[in-house]
Amino acid sequence: MNVESVGNIYQCLNKANLHLLEGVYHQDVVFEDAAHRLEGWDALQKYFVSLYENVKRCDFDIEEHQQVGDAGFLTWTMTLEHPKLQRGSKVEVKGVSHLKFADGRVVYHRDYFDLGEMLYENLPLLGSVIKTIKQRLGQ
Repeated sequence: MNVESVGNIYQCLNKANLHLLEGVYHQDVVFEDAAHRLEGWDALQKYFVSLYENVKRCDFDIEEHQQVGDAGFLTWTMTLEHPKLQRGSKVEVKGVSHLKFADGRVVYHRDYFDLGEMLYENLPLLGSVIKTIKQRLGQ
């Protein structure tokens, strides 16, 4: 298992084939992102099942990958369609995943992305407030 093969699996991931992740992650995996910290394969598996149950679509377009030894990075764009975000319309978020490997599997996975871009800016009322603040900060 390497960074490129992980990216290939994520590009074809959907509700029907989440079982593909079993061969990717170590039993003692640590997964972190802007909203979660999960420890162990069982917790991560439950997270993915819940994530994909609640979305209409969650696709990843892997743009670049880099690896040195047992660690590497993926850059990606996630396309998400969730009934509670943007009235179910498509939301695109750019991000980076930092991966570390042990025993041929991912033992550490950290996603870096703008949670505001993904979530807060796409909620009714709060979204327009966040966008206004960001515009004012840019002036």
